[in-house]
Amino acid sequence: MIPVAANDVAFSIHAVLLTVFTLLQVLIYDRGNQNVSKSCILISSATWAAALVCLIVAWPKLSWLWLISVFNTIQVVMTAIKYIPQAFMNFKRKSTVGWSIGNILLDLTGGLLNFVQMAVQSVDQNTWVNFYGNIGKTLLSLVYFLFNGFLSPCKRITTVFQIH
Repeated sequence: MIPVAANDVAFSIHAVLLTVFTLLQVLIYDRGNQNVSKSCILISSATWAAALVCLIVAWPKLSWLWLISVFNTIQVVMTAIKYIPQAFMNFKRKSTVGWSIGNILLDLTGGLLNFVQMAVQSVDQNTWVNFYGNIGKTLLSLVYFLFNGFLSPCKRITTVFQIH
């Protein structure tokens, strides 16, 4: 059994389209004196190259499930890479200035709902294959919890909601 639901595919397509849209904005709009870092260009180029190689390897054998698993792994790694600089800056400055509470809440909600969906399906199907069969989805939820739940100080949330 492959524990991939239609909403998983829709989420992936949605994420790819929004990433392309964001990338186009980076290329089109004036950034003032800001530039894309060389490390960002290197990581992005290596990721696109790896994805292309995997696509070429999967094509003749029609190994689409393997290819989706590779892309899922790439998504988890890129998400972790995305959060690490912000978490480092938050720790270094002892502040969460610049980290949008909206994104934190969306990521936490998405990660929580992913776990709830996998748990409900696991109980319904009487198997835990939903957690280890779709390891990318599980790891992505854990990354969201780690960076947004544990590394986001409560002080920021109380400041945003003006709880004193």
